[in-house]
Amino acid sequence: MTAPSKTFLNLPARLQPHDELRAAIFGVGHGTIYPGRDGGGHALAADAIRAASQEDASLVEHWDFDLGGLLFEGGPVSCIDVGDVETVMGDGAGNRARIERKTRELLTQGAVPIMIGGDDSVPIPFLAAFAGHGPIWVLQIDAHIDWRDEVDGERYGYSSPMRRASEMAHVAGIVQVGIRSVGSAGLTEVDAARAYGSRIVTAREVHNQGVEAALRHLPEGARVVVTLDCDGLDPSIMPGVAARTPGGLGYTQTIDLIAGAARRGRIVGMDLVELLPTADLDGLSALTASRILVNAIANIVRQR
Repeated sequence: MTAPSKTFLNLPARLQPHDELRAAIFGVGHGTIYPGRDGGGHALAADAIRAASQEDASLVEHWDFDLGGLLFEGGPVSCIDVGDVETVMGDGAGNRARIERKTRELLTQGAVPIMIGGDDSVPIPFLAAFAGHGPIWVLQIDAHIDWRDEVDGERYGYSSPMRRASEMAHVAGIVQVGIRSVGSAGLTEVDAARAYGSRIVTAREVHNQGVEAALRHLPEGARVVVTLDCDGLDPSIMPGVAARTPGGLGYTQTIDLIAGAARRGRIVGMDLVELLPTADLDGLSALTASRILVNAIANIVRQR
């Protein structure tokens, strides 16, 4: 692990022995890239989000109207930022092993792991780490269903995380929210997702029916891992992505989905990926991502 120059919200890297650990953030740079591609841009995301969080760092003990209260409910800090997993561009197998190992380590400590940064290949080892900690339901927020079996011979790239998740015995079900427009999925991928039983909820359905259009598919009491691809949000608030697609989810819809998952079941893990700082506009995407994470931490802290 490597220590960042600034942690998220200036959170500590470890807690005092008497404090309860609820959640632990870690950053990721590289996952599994496709042959001939460069994944360096996404490696900047974790630090960009941490930098954006500094706007709120001095306000942690102030009233947050998104939360209807204080971040830690007036109690001691219960979330840490343990730094970044050391990854290497092009070492897909090694990166997957390191990400899975760190996630398992945090789960063993009783923390809810929150992974930030990297492209959409990094959720594959993150989700794999929950073997032995399941069954889990995956709540995916994304513009795309990510059900490709392989691309250029690579089965663990950013077009395949939900396909790989569907093959994991500890994954009980998948709800895919914010899907819209056209992407890499063809009829074969859509048929495969439907055959598996994935609940596909388009962005239009959420706009028309509210977040309950997605939440109703999560069983009561489910252990939920939220995987959030930043292009699931509308580019008006999340322009810093590789595939801007109009019609995405809004900020309030996104935080309501996360809060709803915590109420309906229990959030046991979360990742936020595919932020591309080099495509951001005035830091807006990093700021939006930071605020989403603040809300996620608050909902995890409030779980009993």
